[in-house]
Amino acid sequence: MNGKVLIMMLLAAGGINLWASAPKGAITPEMMSEIRSAYEGSSADKAIHNAIANNGIDELAVNAANKNGFDTNFSHRVKSKGITNQRSSGRCWLFTGLNVLRAQMMSQHNLPKLELSQNYNFFWDQLEKANLFLQGVIDTSDRPMDDKTVDWLFANPLSDGGQYTGISENIMKYGVVPVEVMVDTYSAANTSKMRNLISLRLKEDGLELRDMIAGGAKKGDV
Repeated sequence: MNGKVLIMMLLAAGGINLWASAPKGAITPEMMSEIRSAYEGSSADKAIHNAIANNGIDELAVNAANKNGFDTNFSHRVKSKGITNQRSSGRCWLFTGLNVLRAQMMSQHNLPKLELSQNYNFFWDQLEKANLFLQGVIDTSDRPMDDKTVDWLFANPLSDGGQYTGISENIMKYGVVPVEVMVDTYSAANTSKMRNLISLRLKEDGLELRDMIAGGAKKGDV
């Protein structure tokens, strides 16, 4: 007998037994019949089936009627000149902080235009985060690799996200410069690839630090 035919017969026989001895709450032929009967095969059902089969659910879920009649009036507007663009990066927190600051600086110093360098503060942000990761590796070097804290560190060595405290401390330590001093680069505006590459290097260095301490090096010397 053909091997494939035999396997199909055994699977079919096993399936029959499973249906017959289905425990409470299991999928049964009756349940499947009820589910199938819910699909009527009407023109509307076929149209929905075709739409779902050929389009993303996010686009299909948009209610086109809600696109009309948006109220574009605002009770408060921030007085600022010039629009900044974070492009394909997670630097929204950084742009927000610097935009609030530049608006105040233009108002206080009567400046017609000003944009602060996001790339400048982002450089220091990434450097500080890289150092924080490596210090975290040193501090937890006596723990096993499957320790929850160690596992989290190596899973998240670097990110381009942040919050208010991040930009506040960044500015207090490194200050700000006009965008003309340090303009955006491709990697700064498209952080995904750069973040992944730096993260890989940090993981390598983190493992090397753990090996050095395991070999007898003191935490304060590495």
